[in-house]
Amino acid sequence: MSTHTIDIVDRLYAYMLDISLREPDVLRRLRDETAKHPMAIMQISPEQGQLMQMLVRMLDAKNCIEVGVFTGYSSLVVALALPADGRIVACDISEDYTAVGEPFWKDAGVRGKIDLRIAPATETLDAMITAGETGDYDFAFIDADKPGYPEYFERCLSLLRVGGVIAVDNIFMDGNAADPDTTSENAQAMRKFNAMLKDDTRVELSLIPIGDGLTLARKV
Repeated sequence: MSTHTIDIVDRLYAYMLDISLREPDVLRRLRDETAKHPMAIMQISPEQGQLMQMLVRMLDAKNCIEVGVFTGYSSLVVALALPADGRIVACDISEDYTAVGEPFWKDAGVRGKIDLRIAPATETLDAMITAGETGDYDFAFIDADKPGYPEYFERCLSLLRVGGVIAVDNIFMDGNAADPDTTSENAQAMRKFNAMLKDDTRVELSLIPIGDGLTLARKV
């Protein structure tokens, strides 16, 4: 028993993956390919991806949003969990990053579920709101530039149905969000966002200490 979350040392982390990870081969191959990338640190962890798949299925999600695609591992995670007529609107500004994932999306047979939009995410999300899609989405994942989180969150919340969930990544910022002496732009932005979200009565909250910290916000 424990009164708080225990430290996940390397030995325990390896054991956790050994006894629980069910990562399809196509996801593993994309993760291995991403590991070669100079910005590989932006990759979500496989256990986080598995959690997101379960959330999508528990929500019976059909329409999803992703803000920040990188090489497309999280896009693929969600697409694999969606029904045949499901889709994920995947927002990113880099064709170079997203091009890494496209062959794997095709290999998995889910390329048609991933609506990739290369443009600033606020523009894409605003266009979706203008098109009358407010309340049409079940799940959103935000993992992009940290100063932009408040704007992304507001737009995703508008697009989500009641009972839908927004998952927000990098809440801990490698532990720097908890250190008031850290003055990096990302750490300061995350501290501000976390404080704002704690008092937001439009959502229910749960912070999962997985990966770099994942906050789940359920629209009420």
